[in-house]
Amino acid sequence: EVQLVESGGGLVQAGGSLRLSCAASGFTFDDYAIGWFRQGPGKEREGLSCIILSDGTTHYKDSVKGRFTISSNNAENTVYLQINNLKPEDTGVYYCAAGSGGFTWMEYDYWGQGTQVTVSS
Repeated sequence: EVQLVESGGGLVQAGGSLRLSCAASGFTFDDYAIGWFRQGPGKEREGLSCIILSDGTTHYKDSVKGRFTISSNNAENTVYLQINNLKPEDTGVYYCAAGSGGFTWMEYDYWGQGTQVTVSS
């Protein structure tokens, strides 16, 4: 059974940092890309970053470059998203997903349940 489990969300003040984790199981990790998505209140789910697990290539949405860093520990089947200098507009549910890569939900086959990030001003 494929499982993706996010953790690390919480309530933080603007300017703070968080590291989100995505623990994967049930599939061959290196065969996939992992993407991170965010769905803010009343907004559509948007792709933020992805990592190609076979070679570590990373991609970022322009609006998060410089503040978000995606990384992986392939030995532990875990992908991380480090978020620095958090802003209130970063508030939302963060999802990780496994698929072919990219920034659209259609490119992903498996999804986690999400972890809530709330940034207070």
